[in-house]
Amino acid sequence: MFDLTTLASQLIVSCQAYPGEPLRDPRTMAQMAQAAVNGGAAAVRIQGIQDLEQTRVAVDVPMIGLWKDGADGVFITPTLEHALACAAAGSDIVAIDGTRRPRPDGRSLGETIAALHEQTGALVMADCGSAADAKAAADAGADLIGTTLAGYTGERDKTDGPDLELIAEIAALDLGRPLIAEGRIHTPAQARACLDAGAFAVVVGTAITHPTTITGWFAGALRG
Repeated sequence: MFDLTTLASQLIVSCQAYPGEPLRDPRTMAQMAQAAVNGGAAAVRIQGIQDLEQTRVAVDVPMIGLWKDGADGVFITPTLEHALACAAAGSDIVAIDGTRRPRPDGRSLGETIAALHEQTGALVMADCGSAADAKAAADAGADLIGTTLAGYTGERDKTDGPDLELIAEIAALDLGRPLIAEGRIHTPAQARACLDAGAFAVVVGTAITHPTTITGWFAGALRG
């Protein structure tokens, strides 16, 4: 197990491509992770078992692993089976849906986290959508709290950029867990603002590793 303090005030880069996209290939995502590490990423966040396996060989920084299964409700590493597979593929931290919604396998969040800790020793990042989620996830034994699902669960409006208000609200709870800002962080200034709001570290994905979206930003600006 690595020392979480090494991630303090650091950048974590999420390397993901969606089905049907030109970059949707595990080797490509591993290369993307290498490029991010070369640029200063202290850790990477990777989706999918093959991507995790390829990236584990390619980089030696901590890897946050997840497995998206489905598109609605609880779909980020939704069951213990998914979580165990992510750990087996080399994840130092397994990211799971950390909301208070029912899980597909019927286990509680606490049961899932306890089993993952016991069977693998991997740390758990709870992807939350609200301060209430964050409190419940900490009580359930999560090692890290993320704001990944802010604006996607119906509890909060989807902000144009990062949900700085939520970051500050969770930080004020003093849960004793590193708070990871994630979601709609599109500029270096916004990343810095997340730290200033109380985040321990910051995850950036789309603005670094999703060229289709980035290209769309520029093309849209030119069209007016």
